[in-house]
Amino acid sequence: MLTMVIRNLILVSLLVSATAHSVFTAGDAEWHFENWAGPAIAVRTFVPDTASDTTPIVIVMHGWSREAKRYFDDWRALAEAGGFVVVVPHFPVKDFPTATHYNLGHVFDEKTGRERSKSEWTFSAIEPLFDEVVARTGSKQTGYTLFGHSAGAQFVHRFLYYMPEARVRRYIAANAGWYTMPDFDTRYPYGLEDAAIDEDRLITAFQKDVVLLLGREDQDHNDPDLRNTPEAKHQGKNRFARGLTMFAVAKTNAEKLGIDLKWRLVIVDDAGHVNAQMAPAAAQLVE
Repeated sequence: MLTMVIRNLILVSLLVSATAHSVFTAGDAEWHFENWAGPAIAVRTFVPDTASDTTPIVIVMHGWSREAKRYFDDWRALAEAGGFVVVVPHFPVKDFPTATHYNLGHVFDEKTGRERSKSEWTFSAIEPLFDEVVARTGSKQTGYTLFGHSAGAQFVHRFLYYMPEARVRRYIAANAGWYTMPDFDTRYPYGLEDAAIDEDRLITAFQKDVVLLLGREDQDHNDPDLRNTPEAKHQGKNRFARGLTMFAVAKTNAEKLGIDLKWRLVIVDDAGHVNAQMAPAAAQLVE
């Protein structure tokens, strides 16, 4: 009873604020997130019947297909069974046309190469999105799990570097096609040379709770969507190999810095480059 009273007080306070929106009840919701410097983002949300103000929240970043509904469908039943809130924002080609705009977080201007205002980075949508989900659900959560598959996994591991103060409890990067390696000897975007990331920022990243989630069967080197620049090929001939390289480079460079790497490598057997095959394993890791 006391929990319900407190929750209702929170909701009342949010509803009278200038930025308040409709409150979510259990089930599906579709809405638009506008509380950031970039374009409005369509969002799908599922809240389980068992939800309370402490229910975990996971934000799911879709792949290059931009099929946010498919990702939502892949995660909805898992969220219901696992008892967590799932949030799937949509970053359409119209507003986020290239890898620079989505996968790379639009930290740098595509034409000039100059660092852009942080408020305009694509990365900068995620924290206020979490705040709005908390407000709409009456949650007391102070952190969230950030999951991404394929291009979404690229977004997630780069978000790790550029948003060190983010309230992410666990980062799950599944089947990225290529990586920004945690290595200052490799030029951005394939490494951190000229990436506006310093050693302290890298140390912070190494100490975060990160899961590199790889499908063992994600080894098609002829996939037309797989980046095949010389720099990407240097990371490995397929996504699985590149994920192993990412973890190995992180482990080596953490040891050079004299710190313990808190990242984990988790391999999903019988899974290829398919979000639906990876999501069940990821759902078990929601923090």
